[in-house]
Amino acid sequence: MAITGKAGVKLQVRDLFLSFGGLEALSEVNVEVREGEILAIIGPNGAGKTCLLNCINGFYRADRGVINFDGQTITRLPSYKIAKLGISRTFQNIQLYTGLTTLDNLMAARHVHLKPNFVTGAIYFGWEHNKEIKHRRVVEDIIDFLEMEPIRKKVVGSLPYGQRKRVDLGRALALEPKLLLLDEPMAGMNVEEKEDMARFIIDIFEGQGETYPDTPVLRDGVKSIILVEHDMGVVMDIADRIVVLDFGKKIAEGTPDKIKADAAVIKAYLGEEE
Repeated sequence: MAITGKAGVKLQVRDLFLSFGGLEALSEVNVEVREGEILAIIGPNGAGKTCLLNCINGFYRADRGVINFDGQTITRLPSYKIAKLGISRTFQNIQLYTGLTTLDNLMAARHVHLKPNFVTGAIYFGWEHNKEIKHRRVVEDIIDFLEMEPIRKKVVGSLPYGQRKRVDLGRALALEPKLLLLDEPMAGMNVEEKEDMARFIIDIFEGQGETYPDTPVLRDGVKSIILVEHDMGVVMDIADRIVVLDFGKKIAEGTPDKIKADAAVIKAYLGEEE
């Protein structure tokens, strides 16, 4: 049964509970992600941020609660069906095909858009050949956008950490998501790499217009983004709203200015004021 969606709301999470044995990872969490916003989720380590993303994209099954995306209940759907609906993500601990090149990692992510046909695939002529050209064009546009041309043919396992995080973002974009989940995309990066990643996120959100006419995810942008990030400077600069979790519970929600002034947030996460 689908939840009746509110106008402008892309994703609704209602009364979500998740536990591991006696450990309560999420407790009665309610979150809405609107069309046209970057929603940041912050909180101390172990607050349940990644668990929430894992429930949204089907890696975990919540004990109770409902998750609704674009008017459809996705709470019990497997992750591959959720990906086909238009939700993709990056990972806190990078999950890439380390034995494949950057190009091949991004091409692998195009599988949700492929409609395989045994006959045309075996012949590899005409329509099937043109289909691969189209998918490769999208991948090449993403490589260009993320400034990965120098590493396009390099094996991902040989790349430094910051470049692998960029490949991870590129793979998420290759799925052409309607909702993009970013799990600590800047963790472990130096200042320059963080600045680049923040710029990419903003450009992804705003869209690049006719710079990439054949790649809708870049041309039109991803208009709903959930960002989990510990760098509060980045969060305060680019997020439209912020949700704060602590010990699996939502303790605050609001604009960056409101969150900075919230006493509960200061105590739980931002640090006690002198």
